[in-house]
Amino acid sequence: MNGEEIYHPGSWIEYEGITMLSDGELERYKRQIPLFGEEGQDKLKGSAIFIAGAGGLGSPVSLYLAAAGVGRLIIADNDAVDLTNLNRQILHGGRSVGERKTESAARRLSDLNPDIEITAIDRRIDEESISGIVKGADGIVDAMDTFEVRYLLNQVAYKREIPLFHGGIRGFYGQATTIIPGETACLSCIFPHPPPSEVIPVIGATAGIIGSVQANEVLKYLLGMGELLTDRLLLWDGMRSEVDMIAVERNPGCPVCGGMKR
Repeated sequence: MNGEEIYHPGSWIEYEGITMLSDGELERYKRQIPLFGEEGQDKLKGSAIFIAGAGGLGSPVSLYLAAAGVGRLIIADNDAVDLTNLNRQILHGGRSVGERKTESAARRLSDLNPDIEITAIDRRIDEESISGIVKGADGIVDAMDTFEVRYLLNQVAYKREIPLFHGGIRGFYGQATTIIPGETACLSCIFPHPPPSEVIPVIGATAGIIGSVQANEVLKYLLGMGELLTDRLLLWDGMRSEVDMIAVERNPGCPVCGGMKR
């Protein structure tokens, strides 16, 4: 793909600035519309979310957001599907091995829900590309496995004043939090120093649990419902099937968010 974007256009209708649901969409979403009404479904349809990574966390996040009807998903990855990915990266299958992850992801998500738009970007997320890649998004999902990129996502979220939905996994353990610029502790407040670099062992179920939490946070934010995981770090212990919550606070001296008003 050489960094080019692939567009899979959705089928929504816009009239005088109002997004309208088709008959097919009303049928598709009939089991969730009673939760937040057609107006809520319209909000999802008119939203765009950037997902950094089409791997272990990006798979459940993108699948559930696509299934829920978020109108545009922007997915960036710069890797090919490998056989070792398939224990957890459920966007891809055996026939996708060797294919670019963005191509595999776009095909799977378009098949799941042809009424949404998928923008797949086969490009490395770095200081040069990050601003352009995130442009137009209403929120950022951190589905990465390196803190170098996570910190970039955190910085661009604050620059654009859009939320960051963080998730991380290792083995049977995982974590998640939601960051709202100007209101909550940012990723650099919570993790001022990156952990040692390693090849992270993980099982698919852990990615599914944390990715589902992240998708749930995105939906609550877009719909304006429920209580977000703000200033709280959710810790999942899969060995004990227990969830703990740790309160986190903004660092007044944080180089990213310390100067922002609350």
